[in-house]
Amino acid sequence: MAEKLSADARTDAMANLDGWSDVDGRDAIQKTFTFKNFNQAFGFMSRVAMMAEKMDHHPEWFNVYKTVDVTLATHDAGGITELDIKLATFMNKAAAST
Repeated sequence: MAEKLSADARTDAMANLDGWSDVDGRDAIQKTFTFKNFNQAFGFMSRVAMMAEKMDHHPEWFNVYKTVDVTLATHDAGGITELDIKLATFMNKAAAST
């Protein structure tokens, strides 16, 4: 099982995650991705879904048209782990290449 990041490790990791922020009242991070249209948003979600399956680590997300709201946390660990940081990093790269 993945271990929850220490406060220092979390701060360091968040410094390298453009656009991600803490979720109020919860040990989780979130970001809203906005694309040109639904096709780009869905393509992004498809790429992320394939990576999430490979990692066996799945996001909480909500999609309306060209917007994808994402929340990441590792429920088994009770907060943010390296899995969340890796998936957030992948999402940023996938969105940039869309």
